[in-house]
Amino acid sequence: MIENLKAILAADKPARLKRRQALHQAAAERILVLDGAMGTMLQRRKLQEQDYRGTRFAGANSDLKGNHDLLNITRPDVILAVHKEYLDAGADIIETNTFSGTWISQADYHLEAAVDDINLEGARLARQAADEMTAADPARPRFVAGAIGPTNRTASLSPDVNRPDFRNITFDELREAYKMQAAGLVAGGADLLLVETIFDTLNAKAAVFGLYELFDELGEQWPVMISGTITDLSGRTLSGQTTEAFWNSLRHAKPFSVGLNCAFGAQQMRPYVAELARVADIKVSAYPNAGLPNQFGEYDEAPHATAAHLREWAEHGLVNIVGGCCGTTPDHIRAIADSVRDVKPRAIPSIPRQLRLAGLEPFAVPAA
Repeated sequence: MIENLKAILAADKPARLKRRQALHQAAAERILVLDGAMGTMLQRRKLQEQDYRGTRFAGANSDLKGNHDLLNITRPDVILAVHKEYLDAGADIIETNTFSGTWISQADYHLEAAVDDINLEGARLARQAADEMTAADPARPRFVAGAIGPTNRTASLSPDVNRPDFRNITFDELREAYKMQAAGLVAGGADLLLVETIFDTLNAKAAVFGLYELFDELGEQWPVMISGTITDLSGRTLSGQTTEAFWNSLRHAKPFSVGLNCAFGAQQMRPYVAELARVADIKVSAYPNAGLPNQFGEYDEAPHATAAHLREWAEHGLVNIVGGCCGTTPDHIRAIADSVRDVKPRAIPSIPRQLRLAGLEPFAVPAA
């Protein structure tokens, strides 16, 4: 597999390295804008079971409606259209439609065998949309982030309250699944790899391990974005870590950026973004939901309201990359892009060199 992947990547290497250089330059000059929610846009289209099945999966033995990643294969026209809407709205970086693109998540639909194509086609579609926009406006190149979701299993916690020692996934299974997904994404043309919506830091460590193992085998390293999820107002991830402890646990990966997404609207997320901005000596990203869900599970926060929050974050020097998560639309991204256009990106702080550890809480060993 690796030799075939190397051959695929060799042909695109000059263009890929040029895009990577442009990405770093753009991030130094301005606040970059991520796209918004793919799921929200797909739900608006009222797609039916047949849209998900297409011809390839017509004989599938389980319901496929809602398995949005399959649309990369069965309705690429729909996915391409969503990407273009977000690019037209002002997104600098679009995410591939691959949030559930591991065999672990696809096992729920008995579609583990489709994972390679889900990721490859997902990245190709985003690459096509980004390249078309860049060709139309070469002064502002657009980039593709390969979206890597958290899976529906957790390495740190038991799914059975009566068996606290039980795990339904191992670290190595996660590592291999993430590595396999990343291979498809880079083959399809992803510029970055985005490990997002992290609720369990051990899952994220497995992802980092798998990604960097792939990079070692390919002899090339892609920029990695890491984005966690604070699950309640105590300021902790689902596996119990505070924001600073989360960063301490993953800073060894030396990612392109670290940030937060999902779970909260911007108003509730702000203190935790500020905490990351204080402790992280790399770029900080933030893409909140469109407020908190209402009693029907829908998101009501208007684009101008979300944008006003992110404008305030930018003015206070908290962010380098902003965007939207659940409930956000091209209207939200357009408002966000307009709101931060004239604001300088957060200056990367110089953090004193120190041994920093983490359990649920951070711990810094005092300098001698």
